[in-house]
Amino acid sequence: MSEAAANQASESYLSRGWRLRDWLFTTDHKRVAWLYTVSITAFFFLGGLAALVIRLELLTPEGDVVSADAYNQLFTIHGVVMVWFFLIPSIPNTLGNFLLPLMVGAKDLAFPKLNIISWYIYTIGGLFTIAAVITSGVDTGWTFYTPYSTQYADRAVVAALTGVFVVGFSSILTGINFIVTTHKMRAPGLTWFRLPLFVWANYATSLVMVLATPVLSATLILLILERMLGIGIFDPALGGDPILFQHLFWFYSHPAVYIMILPGMGVVSELITCFSRKTVFGYHGMAISILAITVFGFLVWGHHMFVSGQSLYAGLMFSFFTFLVALPSAIKTFNWTATLYKGKLIFSAVMIYALSFVGLFTIGGFTGIFLASLAVDVHVHDTYFVVAHFHYIMVGGMVTAYLGGLHFWWPKMTGRMYPEIWAKVAALALFIGFNLTFFPQYLMGYAGMPRRYQTYPEDFQILHVMSSLGAGVLAIGYLLPLVYLLWSLRWGKRASPNPWRAAGLEWRTDSPPPKHNFLEPQTVTGPPYDYDTIDNK
Repeated sequence: MSEAAANQASESYLSRGWRLRDWLFTTDHKRVAWLYTVSITAFFFLGGLAALVIRLELLTPEGDVVSADAYNQLFTIHGVVMVWFFLIPSIPNTLGNFLLPLMVGAKDLAFPKLNIISWYIYTIGGLFTIAAVITSGVDTGWTFYTPYSTQYADRAVVAALTGVFVVGFSSILTGINFIVTTHKMRAPGLTWFRLPLFVWANYATSLVMVLATPVLSATLILLILERMLGIGIFDPALGGDPILFQHLFWFYSHPAVYIMILPGMGVVSELITCFSRKTVFGYHGMAISILAITVFGFLVWGHHMFVSGQSLYAGLMFSFFTFLVALPSAIKTFNWTATLYKGKLIFSAVMIYALSFVGLFTIGGFTGIFLASLAVDVHVHDTYFVVAHFHYIMVGGMVTAYLGGLHFWWPKMTGRMYPEIWAKVAALALFIGFNLTFFPQYLMGYAGMPRRYQTYPEDFQILHVMSSLGAGVLAIGYLLPLVYLLWSLRWGKRASPNPWRAAGLEWRTDSPPPKHNFLEPQTVTGPPYDYDTIDNK
């Protein structure tokens, strides 16, 4: 290779091609990851803005900020945006897109063109749905439950459903890309049980994407056909069965919980082992538990329907399987704790995010056991207890893991370091603000406060005020990283190839990586997370 060719090959993926067309028509998985990052960040702050208005409304028992109709539209906007356009694609489509090829020693994903197409599908579908929800005031909630969404809601429900349907294809394409890359493009010596747990988590997530998303797509098509053509599928007025919609919807949407949380588990596994300077405790058990969560995730959808009138025996079986799915989740929590035990702990901002995840996920998991019990679920169903549980898992868990992973791999993605002190402030603000926001909601829910209500008895006001105050602190915890990470792109200290002295193939290349990731083919000869060897060098 000539000297000019060698220099060109070693150039960063960010160093050439800054015209708009260079980004919009790229097939580089790293640039596609950035496109996703920009898109989901915009959706996140839109959904967060709706949540802040909701919390302002709930400061007082009377509906004195927005009308009841506008309130219904606000929580629909919040749910639709956060679930479909942020939580589900967040880690796989950003960190997963950027890191998976690097972690397996590949030059790119298996299908680079499908990768950029998936971003276009996601963005177009997302914008289409947002336009429908905002301009026409869809008020069905993010679940689009029938018969309300087919018989009573007379706004742009079909348009909103169409956008979500389109976005589903993006998930399927991403899942196929990750599965094929993991199977076919691993570096020599990188056997299955040498893979980073982040790869295991994204591989399992991809299986759920490919297997479950078509069920959601078919369900949305049936809903659209019923609404447009009057075919009786879910609407009882037309001879349909609304419970059938719930079965089909939750058959996808409960596995979708694991699309959201499994990648977060993979991220946290990487963070804890690095900042404990220890090999992951029980690596094989961690990998197998990831696959076990994936399997059990398809067997528990009926626990969302304990009060729907389904068979008592079906309810008992769904309750039993829900208790079982807690076992592989508990394995992961115990293994993280054992990894921390007697480790050389480094309390960086990244570690604070990781420990926050473990704490918040554990609280959310314990309250999930409450909801798995038929008798307790009947008492707290459709109350703020369910809202708090969902947010402890999805926001306290997944979003915390996403931010922790973003901070961990930021030097690799950008070649720049961020101000550590501000990162610690943001991580602590997130943890404090989150608990102040959502723990009072457990108390409200157990006392009988229904969710999705604009007005409420005065007895609940102090808890709502605490929750709204926490939302303000939480907003600071989310806004700070946006500010200092953007600041670091210009003024941050230049990062070395491996600023954390971490294990993994992604740390063997420059920060930021060259266009094709590695200047030389990579070979793996040892186990993952061998921090004893790294620290003794």
